[in-house]
Amino acid sequence: MIEAPPTLTVKATFRRPTKSQIAAFQGVPTGYVVDALFGAGALSSGIQPIGGGRDLRCVASGPALTADCGAADVLATFAALKFVQSGDVVISAFAGHSGCAAAGDRLIGMMKNNGAAGFVTDGPVRDYQGIIPVGLPVWCTGLTPASPHMTGPGSVGFPVQIGGQEVETGDMIVADQDGVVVVPFERLDEAIHNLTRITEMEKSLDAGVAAGLKVPDWVEEYLASDKTVQID
Repeated sequence: MIEAPPTLTVKATFRRPTKSQIAAFQGVPTGYVVDALFGAGALSSGIQPIGGGRDLRCVASGPALTADCGAADVLATFAALKFVQSGDVVISAFAGHSGCAAAGDRLIGMMKNNGAAGFVTDGPVRDYQGIIPVGLPVWCTGLTPASPHMTGPGSVGFPVQIGGQEVETGDMIVADQDGVVVVPFERLDEAIHNLTRITEMEKSLDAGVAAGLKVPDWVEEYLASDKTVQID
């Protein structure tokens, strides 16, 4: 006989980056973070700023707090409200379900009231006109008026699969108009170290383009090397 699973499971302890680690990712473009992870970490491009970001400035960086809801259910996300710390980005795994909303304006408003810095889900949301005044940055797969269930089962604080990535509570989330990136907890210091080099390189390239750069030196060198063959 198969026993019914518990309706809700909550992790007993939550890991969290240090204040200095969190600060290192503030204001950093998502593209820089992906480069610092050697091309890793980006969630699916189907997870976008709500409404294309036209009515709400969607920029957020903070530790992940995960809620694994499963399709069409939001019990775990509501339960996660109790555990939000200031600056957290709530990650709601909705199993990629698109038949109903993964959150609405009241749930998102309560996240904001608890100090959340952002909300990310692999499902759509509802109540667009109510979400925008709340001011909490939201990344989702679209909009729908359909209501979800709130019966579980679900979990809070455990690893989730979302947007082609695994996200654990305590990983760093960096999100902006381009999308969402997850930095695994174990790679935070590595990414921070690499960001220094990446930022300097990007600023140098920006300055070069602004000054009229037409062809990068490395392209000229590649064309002149034995890796390139010219054929009439």
